[in-house]
Amino acid sequence: MYPTHIRERVLTLVGQGRSLNSISRETGISRSAIRDWTTRAEPVSRAAECQRCAAPPTLPDEPAAYVYLLGLYLGDGCISSGRRGVYALRIACAAAWPGLVDACARAVRSVRPQNSVCFARSQGCVMVTSSSKHWPCLFPQHGPGKKHERPIVLQPWQQELVDAHPWEFIRGLVHSDGCRITNWTTRVVGGERKRYEYPRYFFTNKSADIRQLYCAALDRVGVEWRITRRGTDPYNVSVARRGSVALMDIHVGPKH
Repeated sequence: MYPTHIRERVLTLVGQGRSLNSISRETGISRSAIRDWTTRAEPVSRAAECQRCAAPPTLPDEPAAYVYLLGLYLGDGCISSGRRGVYALRIACAAAWPGLVDACARAVRSVRPQNSVCFARSQGCVMVTSSSKHWPCLFPQHGPGKKHERPIVLQPWQQELVDAHPWEFIRGLVHSDGCRITNWTTRVVGGERKRYEYPRYFFTNKSADIRQLYCAALDRVGVEWRITRRGTDPYNVSVARRGSVALMDIHVGPKH
């Protein structure tokens, strides 16, 4: 006999489209027992576990974590379909920033605590991955093709959350497609040339829609920005004013 919470966990994994073999290996419960539970159990409603599928739909339980994850997804994320209507959310994180990997995983777990998080490592990259039937509900920007080749528009409920947590959105976008660097220049002072260093933030994304969402969030929190070009393309959003950089340092900071 197994406790009720063990059976519920197994049925949750089955509902995610996991194979009986993989569930058996993870839980130590035999395939025959799992099959018996799935045939005898009442149908499991997955809609109740997704706020957007509820009637009426509600906002995510952890709005700040969701908004941060939205920024990561728009920058370096993708959603791909799998078997039985299950989707995989993948966020690409630089392996050089373990703090970013941890922050991403925490956000995923906060948004979908019912689903596990796994890590696929390759040279220079860690792919933070989680599977659920409900990722397209939570990120309706999902669609065929590259993000910069199709419109990216926030739903009204998403914009409400971004307006309430603009710094989390900015932080997610910078942690995915941005950086904090130190620039330098020289000036002649008293006949002597001196070197001066100053920090600045860059955000680089090919999607004009995503850049506009980033700039609108910066405007909301009072950060001054300007567009700089990479070659002939206006892909970069620069924050270089001292007061604005100070604000970014307080709420975003360098990757780690």
